Amino acid sequence: MSHTAAKRKLRSSYATTIISISLVLFLLGIIGFLYLNANRLSVYVKENLGFTILINDNAREAEVVRLQKVLNAAAYVRVAEYINKEQAAESLKDELGEDFVEFLGYNPLLASIEVKLAADWANPDSMARIEAQINSFPQVKEVYYQKNLLDAIHENVKKITIVLAIFSLLLLFIAIALINNTIRLSVYSRRFLINTMQLVGATRGFIRKPFLLKSVLHGLAGATVAIVLLSIFIFGLSSEMNGVIGFSNLFLIALLFLFVIGVGIFITLISTFFAVNKYLRLKTDQLYY
Repeated sequence: MSHTAAKRKLRSSYATTIISISLVLFLLGIIGFLYLNANRLSVYVKENLGFTILINDNAREAEVVRLQKVLNAAAYVRVAEYINKEQAAESLKDELGEDFVEFLGYNPLLASIEVKLAADWANPDSMARIEAQINSFPQVKEVYYQKNLLDAIHENVKKITIVLAIFSLLLLFIAIALINNTIRLSVYSRRFLINTMQLVGATRGFIRKPFLLKSVLHGLAGATVAIVLLSIFIFGLSSEMNGVIGFSNLFLIALLFLFVIGVGIFITLISTFFAVNKYLRLKTDQLYY
């Protein structure tokens, strides 16, 4: 094989190694990003849960406004909005497409207060205490919320967090295995070079050094490509899910990128170290097996 062909084959091997590392790190980065945003997604879902307080027909508006202010000051409330009888009728009229008040001759709807919960209070136990407290106000006729939906979201958020953690660990294990195999194949193609260096008296540390330095560069290159792909992925998500997920927390994004770089360098370095050591221990006749 000519010197030029050998160099071309070596460059192709390097490119394959870097692409393999970058794709694995990209997938690992996606899981890391989703895991870092899991709490934010949970908060977003919970803060969009709420309940409706139906007001007694004989309650004075000043008392209801006072109740709304009390609710807005409560720790469990994110926002409370008062909707009077006329606003409720107008809203239902828009939904139905006809004026039911004119047809009935009176407005049968009750005034209400629409409440959005603070995320920490969006669970069945807290909601039961909140319901009991609000029902004690004389202006309140009934507290309405979808109990089954609240229970389902509370349980599913816990399950998703656990599944995501398990999946992250599984993918990390797969990433280590894939990158390790890629590195071992790369070192295997140069096993005769390692043996030749040993035969001319080079120490193990001297032989390992260029391989380890090259592995750090491969890890950095793979991590850089993965970070570019992750940036495109995150930017795309932030456009589609604005306010839920994206670049708003730059500290978490920086941590994620540092994690990708650290994992890329660490795995390639360790894999290269053990792969080179394997061929340093082999005798010349064992290299052909």
